[in-house]
Amino acid sequence: MAMAVANQHESGDNINRHLDSSGKYVRYTAEQVEALERVYSECPKPTSLRRQQLIREFPILAHIEPKQIKVWFQNRRCRDKQRKEASRLQSVNQKLSAMNKLLMEENDRLQKQVSHLVTENGYMKRQLTTTVGTDASCESVDPTPQHSLRDANSHAGLLAVAEETLAEFLSKATGTAVDWVQMPGMKPGPDSVGIFAISQRCNGVAARACGLVSLEPMKIVEILKDRPSWFRDCRSLEVFTMFPAGNGGTIELIYMQTYAPTTLAPARDFWTLRYTKSLDNGRFVVCERSLSGSGAGSNASSAAQFVRAEMLPSGYLIRPCDGGGSIIHIVDHINLEGWSVPDVLRPLYESSKVVAQRMTIAALRYIRQVAHETNGEVVYGLGRQPAVLRTFSQRLSRGFSDAVNGFNDDGWSIMHCSGAEDIIVAVNSMKHLNSLTDSLSFIGGVLCAKASMLIQNVSPAVLIRFLREHRSEWADFNVDAYSAATLKAGAFAYSGLRPTRFSGSQIIMPLGHTIQNEEMLEVVRLEGHSLIQEDTFLSRDVHLLQICTGIDEDAVGACSELVFAPINEMFPDDAPLVPSGFRVIPVDAKTGDAQDLLTANHRTLNISTPETGSNPSSRCILTIAFQFPFENNLQENVANMACQYVRSVISSVQRVAMALSPSGLNPFSVSKLSPGSAEAVTLALWICQSYNQHLGSDLLRTDSLDGGSLLKQLWDHQDAILCCSLKPQPVFMFANQAGLDMLETTLVALQDITLEKIFDESGRKALCPDFAKLMQQGFACLPSGMCVSTMGRHVSYEQAVSWKVLADSEDNNNNSIHCLAFLFANWSFL
Repeated sequence: MAMAVANQHESGDNINRHLDSSGKYVRYTAEQVEALERVYSECPKPTSLRRQQLIREFPILAHIEPKQIKVWFQNRRCRDKQRKEASRLQSVNQKLSAMNKLLMEENDRLQKQVSHLVTENGYMKRQLTTTVGTDASCESVDPTPQHSLRDANSHAGLLAVAEETLAEFLSKATGTAVDWVQMPGMKPGPDSVGIFAISQRCNGVAARACGLVSLEPMKIVEILKDRPSWFRDCRSLEVFTMFPAGNGGTIELIYMQTYAPTTLAPARDFWTLRYTKSLDNGRFVVCERSLSGSGAGSNASSAAQFVRAEMLPSGYLIRPCDGGGSIIHIVDHINLEGWSVPDVLRPLYESSKVVAQRMTIAALRYIRQVAHETNGEVVYGLGRQPAVLRTFSQRLSRGFSDAVNGFNDDGWSIMHCSGAEDIIVAVNSMKHLNSLTDSLSFIGGVLCAKASMLIQNVSPAVLIRFLREHRSEWADFNVDAYSAATLKAGAFAYSGLRPTRFSGSQIIMPLGHTIQNEEMLEVVRLEGHSLIQEDTFLSRDVHLLQICTGIDEDAVGACSELVFAPINEMFPDDAPLVPSGFRVIPVDAKTGDAQDLLTANHRTLNISTPETGSNPSSRCILTIAFQFPFENNLQENVANMACQYVRSVISSVQRVAMALSPSGLNPFSVSKLSPGSAEAVTLALWICQSYNQHLGSDLLRTDSLDGGSLLKQLWDHQDAILCCSLKPQPVFMFANQAGLDMLETTLVALQDITLEKIFDESGRKALCPDFAKLMQQGFACLPSGMCVSTMGRHVSYEQAVSWKVLADSEDNNNNSIHCLAFLFANWSFL
């Protein structure tokens, strides 16, 4: 840090001096600096022509050499870079200091826990030696004090419950009231989201988190108390009573409903007391626990759809951090009454890892996401604001959960169950899309066909990733077109009912993602072509808004989802959404938790070494739900079509799951050139060797011949590098991260993009002579130019180089041409 500051002072001194005609250093005048700064703010890197124009525009600079002005701009850019680096280092230092403080506190807590366990162990030994003829079973005792829940019958009684809840929560958040163990696969560190732990041997299931967030405590309190905004399983939260506690705090009585994750079990609801209080040193606490009695609740018609669950003392402790931001402690401790679900689902309701992923980690990630958006560190596509895209994600997720649960008070009613697959068909005549837009007034309601099934020996993340990337293996594009047609102005616009041929290809266009890519929002375009000659000029493409979550195979206990809804090509912020999709939830036996703790903490992710996190004996529950708007006179027809379609999807997914399982062959393998695959490592080696052979220089600066390191350097290269097949119509087959950013696409969607699509008409004409030169001599250097991203944005580049990539063949001196590579240097969006 001191070196960076010293260099900054030295650069600041040099920038204000220049050489005069006698060779002596002379300081710039204030007027000269002001003129130069004015130009620098508009163009930090002016060309030679712009610098000459600058001298003509400002006579005060006339006696300064153009070379000296060039040096001034170089020094000015260097000073800016040093300032940014100093600011970054200061921010990293503050973050490391805060994380170090957290780790020291965690170490103190663990030492107290060890001392507590040693004392408890000594006591148990004494009991065993003094007790004769009694049952000496080592049944674990929940260290959390068990208090009888009091009725909410007076303010004084509620205040006593609130203070008791506060004390118990703090003992869990910062003490040893619960036997915490580290969450598998979530090692703490400077780049981690936080420190996560799950409970062991306690009543119910519990999870704990602590982390650093760059938001003020009061802002965090507001976000966390608005649970429906970040907790995707929260259906509704209603505050029935709120009154001051007399000590600066606030007591609220709350009724909350949560969604059931599958069609196989009823949903849960909670009747709780929430206590918000300001503590010393600027700390805030929000704690909560269940109250006894029925309290408020759903009406009689929907009461059977809920099972009352218990929330043990839980909450949030927020305290200000030195240097800005806050440190958060989160504890979620609940009893989901696992006795009320089928045995196959019991592990799902008795797993601390699931609670950690769905509640605790989700809360901390959401706050960090909001903090990054507030600081302007997140950039989204299509010009949408972050809050709008978050709303789209929430609407997709909640709409899918509404369809899976089918609550009576929302207007859902069971139409019938069909076949051995246990397909449930529910109809909602109250769910009119014309409440969102007048053009859909003919719609009679929405019909949902849904089912849940057990799948074994396949990772949820792998299955969802395959369903996302290979839609043609399970989807019927004509059904997608039918669903999309409901967004049109009338039945005559049902493009899905008109003769249409779909190419089977899909283009995935990124729209937004969370910080660590655990959730991605994207637009999917399904390409279609009309079979009627007079309609050939009309687009038959179908567009879907899609959210994909949980594709990280190392996230233990995480739920994986793929939810989508048809949209118009230019969908407004209030576009109607009718979501359908898949949800895959791991339900591994709880007895395996201890083994997970021993193994999962030692797993790391390496770009050069593909690794699967699936357990060969793992089990998961797959829930499928598809919604179809219908007209009143077509309800029965749509119901039959929905059953047939969902039955077909189930068959396809079962076939895919069997192919993806370790014991089966996989005819539908994922992209061979995904980062980390052996094919990608080989291609990286060929790219670098061919570049050196054709141009006589090294593409990457590395002394290592290891293919994994070459691939990583190629992937992180600052220039866009793309490879396309050598066919009459070249199609892209690989790109590094800069190449994907330039084209605004993904590795999967890249394989549907042809070389000619990224150039306009003039660009294609200019490419023809260079392409002939490339094929003749093996490489070609292209001048500066422009290309077009998949989102239609123009991209400029200073220079481009293309060369043949030769496949290394030991038994053939004339290596065969594998593909063509392109490098676009210093590219930027216009």
